[in-house]
Amino acid sequence: MSTTTQDPTTTEPYVAVEARLPIARLAPAASRAMLELSRASSEGGVGHTILELVKTRVSQINGCAYCLDMHTLDARAYGETDQRLHTLAAWHDAPFFTARERAALGLAEAMTRIADGGVTDAVYAEAAAQFDEADLAQLIWAITVINGWNRIAITARLEAGHHTPRVAG
Repeated sequence: MSTTTQDPTTTEPYVAVEARLPIARLAPAASRAMLELSRASSEGGVGHTILELVKTRVSQINGCAYCLDMHTLDARAYGETDQRLHTLAAWHDAPFFTARERAALGLAEAMTRIADGGVTDAVYAEAAAQFDEADLAQLIWAITVINGWNRIAITARLEAGHHTPRVAG
């Protein structure tokens, strides 16, 4: 159920966006499996900062409000700066990202826009130069999973605005 809240910067209320389908309740086994896949794809040496940047960038490309809300809040909880989050959509031109982060973001964009030419050898080589094979495999899984979550959240129209970050050590 969606609620309308007041925009603190104006006197106008936000426009409510109604959820379409309580997908987790209606397909609990699949939802649990997806949550487990999410957890598994977050383990390893890639690190929370890169994973949250990738999840946020993929969600920007796909236009997923639910996942953008979640992953920008999680990124901030892990210490990410507003400046980097504000410039993430233009990371190619922003001086705030490391070579490793750029390689991950390049791979994330190519995988998300797979129909636009796939993952080129150059994009893959850049990622392979920055990540060992195990971390590259983890990154590929994490990108795959967030693309799946985006499709679920957009289709079911999961409602943004209710996520509370839970930062694990």
